[in-house]
Amino acid sequence: MERPYILHMFTPGRQMSPFDVNMAADAGWQIIVPYAEVGLDGVSGMTQDTIFSRGPKGVARTGIFIGGRDALLAADMLQRAQAAMVKPFVVSLMADPSGAFTTAAAMVACVDAALRRTQGAGLQGRRVLVLGGTGPVGRVAGVLAAQAGAQVQLSSRGGLAPAEEAARATGARFGVELHGASGADRVAVRASIAEADVVLACAAAGVQVLSADDLGSAPRLKVAADINAVPPEGIAGVGVMDDAKPLAGTAAVGIGALAVGNVKYQTQQRLLQRLRQSDKAQVLSFPEAFAEAQAFIAEKAA
Repeated sequence: MERPYILHMFTPGRQMSPFDVNMAADAGWQIIVPYAEVGLDGVSGMTQDTIFSRGPKGVARTGIFIGGRDALLAADMLQRAQAAMVKPFVVSLMADPSGAFTTAAAMVACVDAALRRTQGAGLQGRRVLVLGGTGPVGRVAGVLAAQAGAQVQLSSRGGLAPAEEAARATGARFGVELHGASGADRVAVRASIAEADVVLACAAAGVQVLSADDLGSAPRLKVAADINAVPPEGIAGVGVMDDAKPLAGTAAVGIGALAVGNVKYQTQQRLLQRLRQSDKAQVLSFPEAFAEAQAFIAEKAA
């Protein structure tokens, strides 16, 4: 009998995301088993339980997915699982906490593509402001933008101190330079967007982080991207379907939540398929998600 494709899904939270379970099923995984409240210290043991029970042929049809809501913890869990492997018992691994890795990858890939189309060059040397920058999507989007050569600020509605702490911790974990910016009030927000070439709105659903009046304080702005699909729009004037559409009252273009969401969906689906189909064990995190998102965008444009 042919061995089934089994995906073990670890989350430090109380439950695995139904979204991720659905995505895994649609990617062809036959048996999907979620495990809740898996802490960092439990990852090694769970990983070795996964690998030693199937034999060298079975591990080729076995994968581990890491979820949760903490981007840094998910990266640490992925690293811990990888370190627990014992050759030839090596299975494929993927992390995407709350979809943050694939969402951030899709957002930054869309922005980079829009910059290339409208400005002739991508993120290298751009000033990027991430509103909602202390959350999982904001942190990873900031890291990806910094890795692409941008100067990045993570902004927090809690003020400068939490923003600087998130920038320090995230930058240290992933080896990039990030800075903090206060988003505590309109004065602070307008001061930070005044110097931004790109704004990434990664705040909670249903929260408008930039009004039309705020946008009047952003003379350098070239691209504004928003992942909020719940009214009101996170950035005034950016519709959910907008895909590098001119943003009224500015010289920028806007990218909306569903335009980003389509790329995110395709990226996560492709990574889950790659996890299942590859003959060689894969380790898939946000750099791989970013490359996949860029490839999808390039295919659409061809």
